[in-house]
Amino acid sequence: MTFIDSLTLEVPDPTTAGAFYSAAFGLDDHVGVRASNAPTTGFRGFALSLVVSQPATVDGLIGAALDAGATPRKPVKKSFWGYGGVVQAPDGTIWKVATSSKKNTGPPTRQIDEIVLLLGVADVAASKEFYVDRGLKVAKSFGRKYVQFDTQHVTLALYGRRALAKDAGVSPEGTGSHRIAIGSDAGSFADPDGFAWEPAAGSPRPAFEDMTAKA
Repeated sequence: MTFIDSLTLEVPDPTTAGAFYSAAFGLDDHVGVRASNAPTTGFRGFALSLVVSQPATVDGLIGAALDAGATPRKPVKKSFWGYGGVVQAPDGTIWKVATSSKKNTGPPTRQIDEIVLLLGVADVAASKEFYVDRGLKVAKSFGRKYVQFDTQHVTLALYGRRALAKDAGVSPEGTGSHRIAIGSDAGSFADPDGFAWEPAAGSPRPAFEDMTAKA
């Protein structure tokens, strides 16, 4: 099994971004930030999905993100698959918070059950083949529409770029840096859509640590 140990968001101001994320989601040590002014415009081709246990937790996390300065992209609502909403952080990263449950089973918490990295790719089948050749095992596959891999710590999934942008409530247009680095035991490489993978650090780091000195 491939381990995705860290996701590093590249942001103009790590201190400001770190404060936002701590207030909004209070994520664990698998997500961090580091300084970058790499040119980027529009949709960056990815979204992060936080899977939680119940609607009250979705409401709490989305509300905290909005209070901390996030922009709403899709309002929280029920759907056939569950309950969720989408916001965009001040640094431009798109976050989806969702649950498959439509009823609360207890008081709201800030517990996140799963972090999913959704990559919007030009060709789902080609990207699937690329990652399988890198040693990743497929957990779910729905033709050219969606692929999910069997990864540990952070789940990796592929969508078509336009489909992911639609799901996130944004235009699919965008150029420049993706502004994210994927830390894993799979090695150092770039995928067909330019997403950068790098060796994970030897030990977990504090949530939203400023990685500038290590970049």
